[in-house]
Amino acid sequence: MVSPDYLAVLTRVAMAAESGLTLPKGEEVVKALLEAEKANKQQKVSYEFESIAGQWRLCFVTGAKKSKKKAGIILGKGFYIPKLTFVGISFNLTDKAKFRGEIGNQVKIGSLSLQLSGPAQWQNKKNLLAFDFNQALVKLFNTNIYSGGIRGGKSKSEDFYDQSIAKQAFFAFFLVTDDFIAARGKGGGLALWKKENFK
Repeated sequence: MVSPDYLAVLTRVAMAAESGLTLPKGEEVVKALLEAEKANKQQKVSYEFESIAGQWRLCFVTGAKKSKKKAGIILGKGFYIPKLTFVGISFNLTDKAKFRGEIGNQVKIGSLSLQLSGPAQWQNKKNLLAFDFNQALVKLFNTNIYSGGIRGGKSKSEDFYDQSIAKQAFFAFFLVTDDFIAARGKGGGLALWKKENFK
């Protein structure tokens, strides 16, 4: 079976650092992400929460803004995350029956590290993960500068599960492989992460 062109492009992006491959142009990556999203909708591919569980490094992201002339959004050109900056995300399933779990986000620039975490909930039919960050950890040279709750802390976790999706941040995943995942955020931007352990 021949892989779709978009899959080849996105695989190249995810594997470039280890393989020494030349990175595709940003426009090519955006096009591949849109094609992958369209294919997912046409084929009605459904993923399980377990399929995104683990730790991922952000490779490529686009911004988005609302169009003033017509309904919908306008995607930005997209950009690669610089190698000297680590941006990672993790997903952990904690209650399979209720599709509940935890999300973690880490940004590391030099000796400064910011980690956010909080509750997450998966919607199978939409491949959608709603989430909220309510805990923060800031480190400088591996020394904790701050550790504690934000935006209501853990006491807000149960409230999170009672809220409608319209009030929550979310990622709608449209491509999930063993090596990389891709999703559209609530704001309309696209993102591509590759499998990797946090540092």
